[in-house]
Amino acid sequence: MERSLRAARGATYVYFVLCGTLMGAWVVHIPAIEDRVGISHATLGGLLVLLGLGAFIGMQAAGPLTDRLGARVVVPAGGVLCGATLVLPGLARDPWTLAGALLVFGFCNGCLDVSMNAHAVHVEKAYGRPVMSGFHATFSVGGVLAALLAAGAAGAGLDPAAGMAAMGAAGIAISLATARALLPATPAESPDPAPAPGAESPAPAGETGTAPAASRTAATTGRVWLLAVLALMVMLCEGAANDWSALHLKDVLGAPAGTAAFAYGTFAAAMTLGRLLADRFVARFGSQAILRHGAATAAVGITLVALGPWMWAAFTGWALFGLGLSGCVPQLFSAAGHADPAAAGANVSRVAGLGYVGMLAGPAVIGWLTHLVALNHAFVLLTLLCVTTAVGARVLRTDPAPAPEDEMAAVAP
Repeated sequence: MERSLRAARGATYVYFVLCGTLMGAWVVHIPAIEDRVGISHATLGGLLVLLGLGAFIGMQAAGPLTDRLGARVVVPAGGVLCGATLVLPGLARDPWTLAGALLVFGFCNGCLDVSMNAHAVHVEKAYGRPVMSGFHATFSVGGVLAALLAAGAAGAGLDPAAGMAAMGAAGIAISLATARALLPATPAESPDPAPAPGAESPAPAGETGTAPAASRTAATTGRVWLLAVLALMVMLCEGAANDWSALHLKDVLGAPAGTAAFAYGTFAAAMTLGRLLADRFVARFGSQAILRHGAATAAVGITLVALGPWMWAAFTGWALFGLGLSGCVPQLFSAAGHADPAAAGANVSRVAGLGYVGMLAGPAVIGWLTHLVALNHAFVLLTLLCVTTAVGARVLRTDPAPAPEDEMAAVAP
């Protein structure tokens, strides 16, 4: 493998860890910032919507910019901006300044998120085999790293703003130092790209021509939005697990607070493990199989959580839920980026943006349902979403036109 490509893959890992760490640095400081600003949980919930709104806007802005300027420019810029604005929530003294800080930080985080995923698509294409799930696994590692750093800073008596400023400064330095290893911008590629690594790609029987360019563009756009809808459903499930897993054990099964906390830990650990292993399974069975069987496994897991009256059933269910969901989002992001390599950033921004809406909506939707049914019964909605995703996995099939003989010779080993 060419040294520069290995370096680009390593740099992508660094940016995924960095993004997870910077976002995690905000998350772990939420209680301290909430107390200092003097706001209620309800007010904080409303302010978090601004964080999501900023991220969504940043994603839509960064996607086309990444296509136009290249990841080597946009990814480090996103990292620098994200690191520079991390301290803003820590400096907030009232709800209004916190609102502005979260909007700006969310925007910068969205820019980094989409641009690094777009670059990951190009790295995966260059490798010719699935590597996307591994990148997403390191994002989770970043969250763990943020928790450890924050615990150390708190133990040293460091003010949250000072701790966030230090982590942000380190993020800026890492972003700049890693930028040179990223892949350079490449000319626009063919409108008939090869299928994503691990994707099934049977050509229609008897079809040897190509569709008109306008038809191909419309088909690609429609397929990307279908991927975005699936991402919304999958990430809604993930968001619901983030906020309601511990409460389920505590409020429904009567577990002590310490035991209940392990529900989310079980879910997160299973998801991280699944993402570390998913690329190997994608290479062997294809992305469509991973999405279909992963979503089906998640459906079984959350159904066990919803209907099982025993503690062991809850932990088993949350583990299956995390393991099943683990490979779904990376496949959807990868498929969006490979749908048209010349517009990888824009397509990933659509899927990531709508998925992020689902991530934010998940906790709220489950909370609203608890006014009508018990919390565990509200999880049946997640079962339905997982089943729908499993059925919709067919969208990952691609039907590229046969390549001319001279192009086949050019890419032959």
